[in-house]
Amino acid sequence: MRPKVGHIEFLNCLPLYYGLVKGDMILDLDLVKGSPTELNDLLLKDKLDISPVSSIEYARNSGSLILFPDFTVSSDDKVRSIILLSKVPLEELAGRTVALSSTSATSQVLTKIVLKMGYDIEPDYLVVPPVVTDMFASADAALLIGDIALRYYVERQGFFVYDLGAEWKKLTGKRMVYAVWAARRGFAVEHPELLTHVFMLFRRSMEYSKQHIGEICDHAVKWEPFSRFILDEYFRGLRFDFGPDAREGLRTYYELACKIGALDEIPSLHFIDDVLEATG
Repeated sequence: MRPKVGHIEFLNCLPLYYGLVKGDMILDLDLVKGSPTELNDLLLKDKLDISPVSSIEYARNSGSLILFPDFTVSSDDKVRSIILLSKVPLEELAGRTVALSSTSATSQVLTKIVLKMGYDIEPDYLVVPPVVTDMFASADAALLIGDIALRYYVERQGFFVYDLGAEWKKLTGKRMVYAVWAARRGFAVEHPELLTHVFMLFRRSMEYSKQHIGEICDHAVKWEPFSRFILDEYFRGLRFDFGPDAREGLRTYYELACKIGALDEIPSLHFIDDVLEATG
């Protein structure tokens, strides 16, 4: 069987998947593309075996998911593709409406943490599809993620633009982990060899990509509306590892999510090594 593996359709995941194509590893997987929230839903409904999953959704479903230890989508300051776009300065959003993109559960909570804990602001929120004109028809600010966010980050277009990775770093001093890679616990227990195989494919893909960022930029610039300089700056600003600083940042995110009522409790991090050891 080929494992069903989720693939976020944003540029921020290209480095993790690029090596799969270049190394002829893609045929070993059944890739399913979607937004972060779409992939969250598919994984939790057992329609995917392995997928990137929003950090907040892992926390809410940690009992049924197992983490890959080496992979995240994270940043250690500016992220550029997760932004708050506003008609007014951020400090003036109290009592106003903020539209939250429906495509990222983690970033919705991140926005609330930054505004509440960093600025003591609690605006009215509504969750809507990421159509900028529609968002601003009923709101004074909008959370955008992914490629559309990167475009507004670059072009500004008369808005106040706040990079939520930079805002998180200013608030906490920590890394911000937006997504983790997880497998369904049932799949991990039933198919430990396949689980290990997919993990090693992604590790090889990531190693290739780290050595070929320039090549990835040359590839992406052919079909993306960004200059090679912007893409190089963007990819080099992202972090994909799951080391101690990422785990500390993730725990801090969960702690603050609990404080604002977005989580009931801080979850434990369960990794695939735990399952593999238990199954022998």
